[in-house]
Amino acid sequence: MKSVVVSSLVIGIGMGAACAQGQPANPVDGYLARAKAAAAFDFTGTLVRVCVAPQTAPGPDVAPPPPPARDTWYTDPAKVFDNLYFVGTKIHSSWALTTSDGIILIDTLYDYASEEAIVGGLKKLGLDPASVNYVIISHGHGDHVGGAKLMQDRFGSRIVMGGPDWDMIEQSVHRFPDGKPKRDIVAADGQKVTLGDTTVTLVATPGHTPGTLSMIFQVKDSGKPLTVAYNGGTAFNFPNDVPHFDIYIGSQRKMAKAAADAGATILMTNHSEFDNAVTKITMMAARKPGEPSPFEIGAEAVARYFKVTDECAQLARYKLQHADAK
Repeated sequence: MKSVVVSSLVIGIGMGAACAQGQPANPVDGYLARAKAAAAFDFTGTLVRVCVAPQTAPGPDVAPPPPPARDTWYTDPAKVFDNLYFVGTKIHSSWALTTSDGIILIDTLYDYASEEAIVGGLKKLGLDPASVNYVIISHGHGDHVGGAKLMQDRFGSRIVMGGPDWDMIEQSVHRFPDGKPKRDIVAADGQKVTLGDTTVTLVATPGHTPGTLSMIFQVKDSGKPLTVAYNGGTAFNFPNDVPHFDIYIGSQRKMAKAAADAGATILMTNHSEFDNAVTKITMMAARKPGEPSPFEIGAEAVARYFKVTDECAQLARYKLQHADAK
């Protein structure tokens, strides 16, 4: 009996110490607290999307709805770095990485926006859409692959995408009523897409989709080289079960290490809700000479982004396990 009392006392003291140190005793609360701390004020959109109100299943294979009103998605293109330009929308991002021998385009929006935002945006910025040699698709959802067919058909751009996502597009019956891009370059983990003086390193990060690609590349800010970690898939719109979350968590940790090893101080994604791209572009107008770009957040903040996705995925995984235990 005495040992039971002592054990209970030790447990109680331990719990009290944990509470005194701000460590929640409930694992769910712990995951959420760590995610909130990592998000801080930098990644509130990511926190909401994957911790507070996560999507819990893949979307059905149905035809897309009619295009929304232009004023809900259009935003002006912008030069972000010496060699990186934003040609996206208020919600979805497309990036033009200029090189000494043409352009590498990253992601292509929905098809309804690609003509004006990408083709028109490049022209507004004084860039030639016909010089887009490569288009890298982070994953095969319509909001990122929608303009790939346009770039392939009109300009002869080479399309790079993960093999499982090429399969996903080809197997879809209803998602692409206006046609699909033809299978082209199947990406490999660690593959380097080089054009002129610029290289994009592909990192296979399955989870969001089976073929999701993340990337590491360099930009220049008034000649200063900076490294970008581009996360190719964030939300949980995949089959929500423990094995799929294990894949997702492994990929986020893999990309976190790749970003740290590369010394990345910039975090970019294909949705402004995750990296605040549109807001940061607006902030650039008030940037003073010598000040860092709003996009240059530092290696510690880049690491915190992947801490958010990791902890939130662990939270969701724990809930699934707990539900199974019941």
